[in-house]
Amino acid sequence: MAEKHHHQLTEDEKVLHNMGYAQELARRMSGFSNFAISFSIICILAGGITAFPVAFSAGGGFSVAIGWVIGGIFALVVAASVGQIASAYPTAGGLYHWSSILGGRGWGWLCAWINLVGLIFVVASVNFGVYLLLKDLVLSGAFGMDTSAWGAWHAAVFVTIFAVTQALFNHFGINITTKLTDFSGYLIFVVAISLTLSMLIWGASFDLSRLFTWVNNTGEPGGLVVPEPRTALVALLIGLLYPLYTITGFDASAHTSEETVNARTAVPRGMLHSVFWSLLFGGFMAASFILAMPDTTTAAKDGFNSWFNLFNNLPMPEILRDLLAVGIVVANYICALAGMTSTSRMVYAFARDGGLPASKALASIHPKYRTPVNAIWLTAALSAGACYYSPFMFALAAGCALFLYISYAMPVAAGLLAEGNSWKEYGPFRLGVWSKPFAVITIIGVIVLAYAGIQPPFNPIILPLFPDLVFPLNQLTNPLIFLAVALALGWFLSERKRFKGPPIGEEIRRRQAEIAARERALEAAAGE
Repeated sequence: MAEKHHHQLTEDEKVLHNMGYAQELARRMSGFSNFAISFSIICILAGGITAFPVAFSAGGGFSVAIGWVIGGIFALVVAASVGQIASAYPTAGGLYHWSSILGGRGWGWLCAWINLVGLIFVVASVNFGVYLLLKDLVLSGAFGMDTSAWGAWHAAVFVTIFAVTQALFNHFGINITTKLTDFSGYLIFVVAISLTLSMLIWGASFDLSRLFTWVNNTGEPGGLVVPEPRTALVALLIGLLYPLYTITGFDASAHTSEETVNARTAVPRGMLHSVFWSLLFGGFMAASFILAMPDTTTAAKDGFNSWFNLFNNLPMPEILRDLLAVGIVVANYICALAGMTSTSRMVYAFARDGGLPASKALASIHPKYRTPVNAIWLTAALSAGACYYSPFMFALAAGCALFLYISYAMPVAAGLLAEGNSWKEYGPFRLGVWSKPFAVITIIGVIVLAYAGIQPPFNPIILPLFPDLVFPLNQLTNPLIFLAVALALGWFLSERKRFKGPPIGEEIRRRQAEIAARERALEAAAGE
């Protein structure tokens, strides 16, 4: 084979070459860094705080505490199912690649677009949350600034600044991002534990019955978070958006596979560990919020402000409150930074197979920094644009959970049918007898989540960016309908004939000389 190289190929490079791709990205991430980037995106200090009112205004303490456990265990099952496939095919843009190999290029193309929309919603919703937390916890709470008159354009400016700076960090190499996400991994543990202890020390009634008491707060009792009264079942399902919005984005470990050493083992381990520790520490943290409330009925009427009122009125030392506020904002910012890393790698991977407009430009790698710079800046623009579109943060949050979990289920569903048939090449991480049961649980769970995610309507109460716009349908239903129509037309009118998908069979063998040439060219351009 024409795979001779001027340096000894590593096992990771051999695996990548055997899938038909060159080692263009810099492979410098350790196993811990691979875990940390997913743990940073999950960030229990992000969704665990900003999406808290959704669960509390759905089913009270039960929906928060027990719902977190139910959603977290489901996320663990999904991560295990996805991790098994990642171990076999460790590539950037993994979900798209796996769906194509196991389910066909059309299935992979559809998965790629759904995953991209979900990832963009991740960055958008978290950056929007960073703005709210910075405004209410730090600028107003810690520094005493009057932000009560701030509106749409303040949000737009801050979200743009966040997106641009996160793109710059990503632009200048994976090392900078890795250092920040490694730091974030430790920061999340420290701040989450400190916040939990603060709630228990200065606020807790230790009335554990609160954690098991079901109260349907939909409608007026829940402060209009879910403004229409819903049945207990629907309220429970809406509440599950809280843990599943928070514990998502762990596909970042897969999207950075080509930058991770010993990827076939490190990637599934990074996914599972990030979900498990988020489930554990996030569960204790969410429970502490319920236990620390002076009165759960009054807190429910606070609606979107329920967590902020609890935190701001907790009788803790002010210096501790300020430090926690700063830590929460920094962790959320790095969460969005990690999300941008993950999204840009998905754009890069899909583009190098010709799946996007201007694919050649989006698949280009900076020779010095070895990063997909054009994909990074496109991600920054799209994530900021998503914030400008949505007048309601929880539309972004629900969309994030819905689109991402659908994209997780797609390769798992394809693998369920292909395992033992067309899928016979596995990695070191295997589920064995649990593979098919976990796949079935994943598919059924995502169908249930999809039903919960489109429940209308969430009122546009939090910071409307464009209050004069009128949306005749639910703000999540609108983009769902548009996306479904656009994808159907795009596939049948154009992509069905044009898009070839990832390389397979003879195409992989044909590419080997091209792979070696591309790697030599990159190294020569970088002066190595």
